[in-house]
Amino acid sequence: MPDQRPTFLLVHGAWHQSSCWAPLQAALAENGWRSDTVDLPSSGDQSTPNAGMYDDAVAIEEALQRVEGPTVIVAHSYGGIPVTQAAVGHPEISHLVYLAAYMPAEGESMYDIHGLPIPEELSGTFPLIDNPRESLYGDLPDDAARVALDQLVEQSLRSFAQPVNRAAWRAVPSTYILCEQDQAILPTLQETMSSHASSVVRIQSGHSPFLFEPDRLATLLGKVVGG
Repeated sequence: MPDQRPTFLLVHGAWHQSSCWAPLQAALAENGWRSDTVDLPSSGDQSTPNAGMYDDAVAIEEALQRVEGPTVIVAHSYGGIPVTQAAVGHPEISHLVYLAAYMPAEGESMYDIHGLPIPEELSGTFPLIDNPRESLYGDLPDDAARVALDQLVEQSLRSFAQPVNRAAWRAVPSTYILCEQDQAILPTLQETMSSHASSVVRIQSGHSPFLFEPDRLATLLGKVVGG
Protein backbone atom coordinates (compact mmCIF):
# COMPACT_ATOMS: atom_id res chain seq x y z
CA MET A 1 0.00 0.00 0.00
CA PRO A 2 1.51 3.39 -0.98
CA ASP A 3 2.48 5.82 1.76
CA GLN A 4 -0.39 8.32 2.11
CA ARG A 5 1.49 10.59 4.47
CA PRO A 6 1.46 14.13 3.10
CA THR A 7 4.53 16.03 1.97
CA PHE A 8 5.33 19.28 3.77
CA LEU A 9 5.91 22.24 1.46
CA LEU A 10 7.90 24.79 3.49
CA VAL A 11 7.52 28.46 2.54
CA HIS A 12 10.03 30.90 4.05
CA GLY A 13 9.50 34.45 5.26
CA ALA A 14 10.91 37.82 4.24
CA TRP A 15 14.68 38.33 3.94
CA HIS A 16 15.16 34.53 3.96
CA GLN A 17 15.62 31.81 1.37
CA SER A 18 14.71 28.15 1.36
CA SER A 19 18.06 27.13 2.86
CA CYS A 20 16.78 28.34 6.26
CA TRP A 21 14.61 25.20 6.40
CA ALA A 22 17.53 22.73 6.31
CA PRO A 23 17.48 21.87 10.06
CA LEU A 24 13.72 21.31 10.03
CA GLN A 25 13.90 19.24 6.84
CA ALA A 26 16.49 16.98 8.47
CA ALA A 27 14.31 16.59 11.56
CA LEU A 28 11.22 15.83 9.46
CA ALA A 29 13.15 13.19 7.51
CA GLU A 30 14.24 11.58 10.79
CA ASN A 31 10.55 11.24 11.63
CA GLY A 32 9.72 9.73 8.25
CA TRP A 33 8.21 12.81 6.61
CA ARG A 34 8.92 14.11 3.12
CA SER A 35 9.40 17.84 2.60
CA ASP A 36 10.08 20.30 -0.19
CA THR A 37 10.80 24.03 -0.29
CA VAL A 38 10.36 26.99 -2.58
CA ASP A 39 12.43 30.16 -3.02
CA LEU A 40 10.22 33.24 -3.18
CA PRO A 41 11.31 35.68 -5.92
CA SER A 42 10.66 38.72 -3.68
CA SER A 43 13.59 37.63 -1.47
CA GLY A 44 17.10 38.14 -2.85
CA ASP A 45 18.52 40.19 -5.71
CA GLN A 46 15.73 42.04 -7.51
CA SER A 47 15.16 42.73 -11.19
CA THR A 48 13.12 45.66 -12.53
CA PRO A 49 10.29 45.74 -11.70
CA ASN A 50 10.89 43.97 -8.42
CA ALA A 51 9.01 40.81 -7.62
CA GLY A 52 5.86 41.18 -5.56
CA MET A 53 3.52 39.02 -3.53
CA TYR A 54 1.73 37.80 -6.66
CA ASP A 55 5.04 36.59 -8.09
CA ASP A 56 5.64 34.70 -4.86
CA ALA A 57 2.18 33.15 -5.12
CA VAL A 58 2.98 31.94 -8.65
CA ALA A 59 6.22 30.39 -7.38
CA ILE A 60 4.29 28.54 -4.67
CA GLU A 61 1.74 27.30 -7.22
CA GLU A 62 4.58 26.02 -9.41
CA ALA A 63 6.12 24.26 -6.41
CA LEU A 64 2.77 22.61 -5.67
CA GLN A 65 2.80 21.14 -9.17
CA ARG A 66 6.07 19.34 -8.36
CA VAL A 67 4.75 17.68 -5.20
CA GLU A 68 2.93 14.39 -5.68
CA GLY A 69 0.06 13.42 -3.43
CA PRO A 70 -1.40 15.17 -0.39
CA THR A 71 0.44 18.30 0.70
CA VAL A 72 0.64 20.33 3.89
CA ILE A 73 1.93 23.88 3.43
CA VAL A 74 3.91 25.38 6.29
CA ALA A 75 4.22 29.16 5.94
CA HIS A 76 6.52 31.22 8.12
CA SER A 77 6.13 34.94 8.77
CA TYR A 78 5.61 36.89 5.51
CA GLY A 79 5.23 33.56 3.70
CA GLY A 80 1.71 33.32 5.09
CA ILE A 81 0.56 36.08 2.72
CA PRO A 82 1.45 34.49 -0.64
CA VAL A 83 0.39 31.08 0.70
CA THR A 84 -3.04 32.52 1.53
CA GLN A 85 -3.21 33.72 -2.08
CA ALA A 86 -1.72 30.64 -3.77
CA ALA A 87 -3.33 27.72 -1.95
CA VAL A 88 -6.84 28.25 -3.30
CA GLY A 89 -8.32 25.52 -5.48
CA HIS A 90 -5.60 22.89 -5.06
CA PRO A 91 -7.36 19.64 -4.08
CA GLU A 92 -4.15 17.98 -2.92
CA ILE A 93 -3.61 20.53 -0.12
CA SER A 94 -4.87 18.87 3.04
CA HIS A 95 -3.79 21.44 5.64
CA LEU A 96 -2.25 24.88 6.06
CA VAL A 97 0.12 25.65 8.93
CA TYR A 98 0.81 29.29 9.74
CA LEU A 99 4.02 29.43 11.78
CA ALA A 100 4.22 32.88 13.42
CA ALA A 101 2.86 33.95 10.05
CA TYR A 102 0.70 36.65 8.57
CA MET A 103 -2.80 35.32 7.90
CA PRO A 104 -4.58 37.99 5.86
CA ALA A 105 -8.19 38.26 4.80
CA GLU A 106 -9.16 39.33 1.29
CA GLY A 107 -7.96 42.84 0.50
CA GLU A 108 -5.18 42.84 3.10
CA SER A 109 -1.46 43.29 2.56
CA MET A 110 1.24 43.40 5.19
CA TYR A 111 0.93 47.19 5.19
CA ASP A 112 -2.81 46.89 5.80
CA ILE A 113 -2.37 44.42 8.66
CA HIS A 114 -0.06 46.88 10.40
CA GLY A 115 -2.33 49.85 9.65
CA LEU A 116 0.29 51.60 7.50
CA PRO A 117 -0.33 53.69 4.36
CA ILE A 118 0.82 51.96 1.18
CA PRO A 119 3.60 53.90 -0.57
CA GLU A 120 2.89 55.32 -4.03
CA GLU A 121 6.27 54.13 -5.28
CA LEU A 122 6.73 50.37 -4.92
CA SER A 123 10.17 49.96 -6.44
CA GLY A 124 13.17 49.18 -4.27
CA THR A 125 13.56 47.07 -1.18
CA PHE A 126 12.16 47.19 2.33
CA PRO A 127 14.66 47.89 5.13
CA LEU A 128 15.65 44.94 7.26
CA ILE A 129 13.70 44.63 10.50
CA ASP A 130 15.17 46.54 13.46
CA ASN A 131 17.68 44.59 15.54
CA PRO A 132 17.36 41.32 13.60
CA ARG A 133 19.59 39.49 16.09
CA GLU A 134 16.93 39.85 18.77
CA SER A 135 13.82 40.15 16.62
CA LEU A 136 14.43 37.11 14.43
CA TYR A 137 16.86 34.97 16.39
CA GLY A 138 16.61 36.08 20.01
CA ASP A 139 16.64 32.54 21.43
CA LEU A 140 19.51 31.23 19.28
CA PRO A 141 23.09 30.91 20.56
CA ASP A 142 25.43 33.58 19.23
CA ASP A 143 27.21 31.28 16.76
CA ALA A 144 23.96 30.03 15.24
CA ALA A 145 22.54 33.54 15.11
CA ARG A 146 25.61 34.82 13.25
CA VAL A 147 25.22 32.10 10.62
CA ALA A 148 21.54 32.93 10.18
CA LEU A 149 22.19 36.67 9.97
CA ASP A 150 24.85 36.14 7.31
CA GLN A 151 22.28 34.37 5.13
CA LEU A 152 19.70 37.18 5.12
CA VAL A 153 18.93 38.76 1.74
CA GLU A 154 17.08 41.78 0.36
CA GLN A 155 13.28 41.90 0.36
CA SER A 156 11.20 43.78 -2.20
CA LEU A 157 8.94 46.54 -0.96
CA ARG A 158 6.28 45.53 -3.47
CA SER A 159 5.78 42.17 -1.74
CA PHE A 160 4.66 43.90 1.46
CA ALA A 161 2.25 46.25 -0.33
CA GLN A 162 0.25 43.91 -2.58
CA PRO A 163 -2.99 42.58 -1.04
CA VAL A 164 -4.40 39.09 -1.36
CA ASN A 165 -7.65 38.85 -3.29
CA ARG A 166 -8.56 35.36 -2.01
CA ALA A 167 -8.03 33.46 1.22
CA ALA A 168 -7.24 29.75 1.14
CA TRP A 169 -7.90 29.32 4.86
CA ARG A 170 -11.61 29.79 4.23
CA ALA A 171 -11.75 26.37 2.53
CA VAL A 172 -8.66 24.48 3.73
CA PRO A 173 -8.24 23.33 7.38
CA SER A 174 -5.54 25.37 9.08
CA THR A 175 -3.48 25.49 12.23
CA TYR A 176 -1.83 28.61 13.60
CA ILE A 177 1.38 27.98 15.59
CA LEU A 178 1.65 31.01 17.83
CA CYS A 179 5.16 31.80 19.08
CA GLU A 180 4.66 33.38 22.47
CA GLN A 181 8.14 34.93 22.75
CA ASP A 182 8.21 36.38 19.24
CA GLN A 183 9.73 39.84 18.94
CA ALA A 184 9.25 40.20 15.18
CA ILE A 185 5.50 39.58 14.89
CA LEU A 186 4.22 40.30 18.36
CA PRO A 187 2.08 37.61 20.03
CA THR A 188 -0.82 40.06 20.34
CA LEU A 189 -0.94 40.43 16.55
CA GLN A 190 -0.56 36.68 16.12
CA GLU A 191 -3.54 36.18 18.44
CA THR A 192 -5.66 38.45 16.25
CA MET A 193 -4.68 36.74 13.00
CA SER A 194 -5.00 33.25 14.46
CA SER A 195 -8.75 33.79 14.85
CA HIS A 196 -8.99 32.83 11.16
CA ALA A 197 -7.46 29.39 11.81
CA SER A 198 -9.28 26.13 12.47
CA SER A 199 -7.06 25.54 15.50
CA VAL A 200 -4.29 27.29 17.42
CA VAL A 201 -1.20 25.81 19.07
CA ARG A 202 0.97 27.98 21.34
CA ILE A 203 4.67 27.33 21.83
CA GLN A 204 7.36 28.97 23.95
CA SER A 205 9.58 30.18 21.14
CA GLY A 206 10.85 33.25 19.41
CA HIS A 207 10.28 33.98 15.74
CA SER A 208 12.34 31.14 14.27
CA PRO A 209 11.56 27.79 15.93
CA PHE A 210 12.73 25.96 12.79
CA LEU A 211 16.25 27.01 13.83
CA PHE A 212 15.82 27.11 17.60
CA GLU A 213 14.19 23.69 18.13
CA PRO A 214 13.77 21.93 14.77
CA ASP A 215 13.30 18.48 16.34
CA ARG A 216 10.49 19.67 18.58
CA LEU A 217 8.86 21.58 15.70
CA ALA A 218 9.05 18.51 13.44
CA THR A 219 7.31 16.44 16.12
CA LEU A 220 4.65 19.12 16.53
CA LEU A 221 4.01 19.29 12.78
CA GLY A 222 3.54 15.53 12.72
CA LYS A 223 0.94 15.81 15.47
CA VAL A 224 -0.81 18.70 13.72
CA VAL A 225 -1.41 16.62 10.60
CA GLY A 226 -2.26 13.50 12.55
CA GLY A 227 0.91 11.47 12.01
